[in-house]
Amino acid sequence: MTTFWLAAAVLLLAALALLLIPVLRGQRAQAEEDRTALNVALYQERITELDAQYAAGALDSTQLEQGRSEAARELLADTEKGGLQVRSPLGRWLPLALSLLLPVVAAGLYLQWGASAALTLRQEMAQAPQTLEEAVARLEATVKAQPDNAEAWYFLGRSYMSQQRPQQAAGAFAQAVDKAGRHPELLAQWAQALYFAGNQRLTAEIRQLGEEVLAQDPQDVTVLGLFGVAAFEEQRFAEAIEYWGRLAALLAANDPSRAAIEGGIARAREELIARGESVPEPAAAVPAVELKVKVSLAAELADKVQPGDTVFVFARAASGPPMPLAAKRLTVADLPAEVSLSDSDAMMPQLKLSGFPEVQLVARISRAGSPTEGEWFGDLPPVKTAESSTQVLVIDTPEVR
Repeated sequence: MTTFWLAAAVLLLAALALLLIPVLRGQRAQAEEDRTALNVALYQERITELDAQYAAGALDSTQLEQGRSEAARELLADTEKGGLQVRSPLGRWLPLALSLLLPVVAAGLYLQWGASAALTLRQEMAQAPQTLEEAVARLEATVKAQPDNAEAWYFLGRSYMSQQRPQQAAGAFAQAVDKAGRHPELLAQWAQALYFAGNQRLTAEIRQLGEEVLAQDPQDVTVLGLFGVAAFEEQRFAEAIEYWGRLAALLAANDPSRAAIEGGIARAREELIARGESVPEPAAAVPAVELKVKVSLAAELADKVQPGDTVFVFARAASGPPMPLAAKRLTVADLPAEVSLSDSDAMMPQLKLSGFPEVQLVARISRAGSPTEGEWFGDLPPVKTAESSTQVLVIDTPEVR
């Protein structure tokens, strides 16, 4: 921020100079005019004196002409020393008034429409947050400075949920949906926040949101889990088994939440057997997704990056949320490197590669270690998540800010 204000001060001084230099020149011009007038008066006095001496017979005609010529030369010499001066049509006081008003008006306009808040926020974001509370405070500052930032609203909602603040989370997810559109992953988070904010009751609004999500993405893990919990609490055990079975089929074998889901399914089965009702068959497992990516650095960038610069390799939905689905972190020293991205690399459990038919692969170099912005990047056109061949990704494009 200090650098910005120093630069602004330099520009302000330059603008003031453009206003004040003509005023100072005008003062000098006035002095020159006063001296010229004095010289003319002295010339006229000298001519009058010569005429009087000629009339008294003290000078002859030749001496009179010589005296007149000498006086004229002296007047011309004094005039040439002063030079031709042009008075400013603005006068003297208008530039002075403008020089006083300019800093005040510039500061007021910048505070009203400038980006000081965004600049301060950018500097704060350069350092990683140390606590969840600090991360939430930064996200709150971000959405205040950038109210149309759907990604910031989404992560703010996630952070509120981590703090057990579902009411505020529901409001943040609602803003994310309003800014980014009715994407299933955003609607799912919104429905879940509303469910916990409403004392874990499946209202008509929540059900409608969940059904809208499953109509677009039948494999959405958030809604499948939410509907399974709600069905179990309302003793609709067959529905609970159906939803939880579909969810378990999507989870990796080593997923920590899988045991809890399977335990819930077992309890629901016991309830159905005790009632003498039929037990539904478990859902089939979803094939695992793994994308292989070979990442390298363009030769012309070798002397423009440092070995310790961070490299992020990630996949994001070709049509969906802007946040990464899966990511790996490397350094420039590791390049070239071959990495694999799968559901086990998911940034969030409810957003996995297997839930999207196509993704875009991106690699970014960031000296600050930020996955959202850096100095150089490379990307590929959308590829199918079922693709088995290795994708070649070259980092060769400067970031545009």
